[in-house]
Amino acid sequence: MPEIVTAAMLVIGDEILSGRTKDKNIGHLADIMTAIGIDLKEVRIVPDEEDEIVAAVNAVRARYTYVFTTGGIGPTHDDITADSIAKAFGVPCEYDAKAYALLEASYAERGIEYTEARKRMSRMPRGADHIDNPVSVAPGFRIGNVHVMAGVPSIFQAMLDNVVPTLRAGTKMLSATVHCPFGEGLVGGPLGDIQKAHPDTIIGSYPKYGDGKFWTELVVRARSQEALDAARADVEAMVAGFAAKAG
Repeated sequence: MPEIVTAAMLVIGDEILSGRTKDKNIGHLADIMTAIGIDLKEVRIVPDEEDEIVAAVNAVRARYTYVFTTGGIGPTHDDITADSIAKAFGVPCEYDAKAYALLEASYAERGIEYTEARKRMSRMPRGADHIDNPVSVAPGFRIGNVHVMAGVPSIFQAMLDNVVPTLRAGTKMLSATVHCPFGEGLVGGPLGDIQKAHPDTIIGSYPKYGDGKFWTELVVRARSQEALDAARADVEAMVAGFAAKAG
């Protein structure tokens, strides 16, 4: 039996919801998860409000194998992700000695004052493990199945590179694309019947428009080559049948 591993993502920050910042992390995480056989099942965008973050974290960590968060672990007053995650797990949020020392040394090396605001970046829930940050030193952290990372895309990507080797990968999803020169309105019914006949697959229908014509891209996904080939054959036969009728 294929092993199914699931994940959810929480994008934390008022700046995302207001449109001031355009998210670049969702697509990257989705690409990486797909590549290693983890199904990204849900993405939520949450404001910088403690109760909202706590509720979202507790909802998704109970439902999925892994949770990834981005944003809200910087030095300012509205960076409340660490406090909120600690509250979700029912543990204190406190200065982590290792993180504190890393940041202190980094700022000293650059001749920059280690202010109280900067010290905030060393706070994390008690018992959390570090996620190394090779870009700007300030670590993310992991507690339970929740991985907390920065929102800046270059830092998020670097942190995720360090997280991936620690994850339990699932059986990768295979896919095949069938070009259909007809619109969804024509193929929708028969395609639904094919999906019912192949419950171990996922069949997607994506409408396209070009050169004054509508057409459809049909994508079959499955975790076994046998299931993929069987469903794809039926989809191709359906398209061929419509083509024959169209003359």
